[in-house]
Amino acid sequence: MADQEAWRPPRACDDYWSEWKQCKSILNLFHHYYTYGETPSCAQWKRDYQNCRAWEKTKSTVAKDALCNSERERIAEKQKHAPVWTLRKSPPADWYLPLDEDKPK
Repeated sequence: MADQEAWRPPRACDDYWSEWKQCKSILNLFHHYYTYGETPSCAQWKRDYQNCRAWEKTKSTVAKDALCNSERERIAEKQKHAPVWTLRKSPPADWYLPLDEDKPK
């Protein structure tokens, strides 16, 4: 019982509402349609907001689990893409030499 009282949502409920409002904005709709050719699905943000409010009011474990699963899926989605650049362990051996920008090729 103490664990349930101490648990807080990963974000404030107002953050979910703000994300939903931003997702539904005309600028975001235009940008997303221009970039991906389809309108964004904002239903998950609204569902998360409703689950957050339900947890705050009733301490519903169903709402808590739905919110936790949604955040896990969101994090997994962000981490599934590989980085564009390969990170190097140390700088190149000749990093201190001047660049050959002045010489014609």
